[in-house]
Amino acid sequence: MEIQISGGIVRRVSGPDAPVNGIAVQARTIANFLPLSVRRAGVNIVHNLDDKYTGIRVDTKRGPIVLEMPTGEDPYRLVHQLPEPSETGRTEVEMRRFPQIYKPQGIALIFGEFLQSRGFLN
Repeated sequence: MEIQISGGIVRRVSGPDAPVNGIAVQARTIANFLPLSVRRAGVNIVHNLDDKYTGIRVDTKRGPIVLEMPTGEDPYRLVHQLPEPSETGRTEVEMRRFPQIYKPQGIALIFGEFLQSRGFLN
């Protein structure tokens, strides 16, 4: 399922309404290679126009984890979104970065193994 966030409004997008740019296609490709344990947790492709990122969101037992797709030469970012802002006002914690040298299968494997080894999945 794909979700679009714009102006604070969350809506589902599908078919002809879904973005078809390179980053969206890359996110869909990686999501297709995710391990079954990650898919069972609940995977969504998120197009967040407010925060200007496209990523793969997994709803885990410790809260949502987002793999943000890189733009330009930036690395992939693995971010834990906090349910409520912390005392300092942070709404997310960056857990890991990795370069764009991997194929989609490798990115999916790194993402799945990270979630499994850190206890985010059942």
